[in-house]
Amino acid sequence: QVQFVESGGGLVQTGDSLRLSCAASGRALRSYAMGWFRLAPGKEREFVAAINWSGGSIRYAGSVKGRFTISRDNDKNMVYLQMNSLKPEDTAVYYCAATGRRSAWYKDPEVELAYDHWGPGTQVTVSK
Repeated sequence: QVQFVESGGGLVQTGDSLRLSCAASGRALRSYAMGWFRLAPGKEREFVAAINWSGGSIRYAGSVKGRFTISRDNDKNMVYLQMNSLKPEDTAVYYCAATGRRSAWYKDPEVELAYDHWGPGTQVTVSK
């Protein structure tokens, strides 16, 4: 059974950087397209970034474009989210998500329904 676990969250100050990691186990990462979502207090979970199986197709939410970078290393079974110029509004629990369904991901990689597997999340807190 495939599992995904996030790491790398923490407490940082405005303007700092963090790199989140998502480790896949139980099945090769190359079998999945991946996404990052986040859940902030009082808000619904929202899309952050997505990357397809090869890494050749990437999508970002407007709020993070230019500051965050998603990448993957299929040989290491890892997905990353490099977050720069962090803001207090980036404070949230960050989740990685995975899907093997090509039609779902290519139809819309920004919706939760496109993904079948989720990690437990990692907390990112950005202080003012």
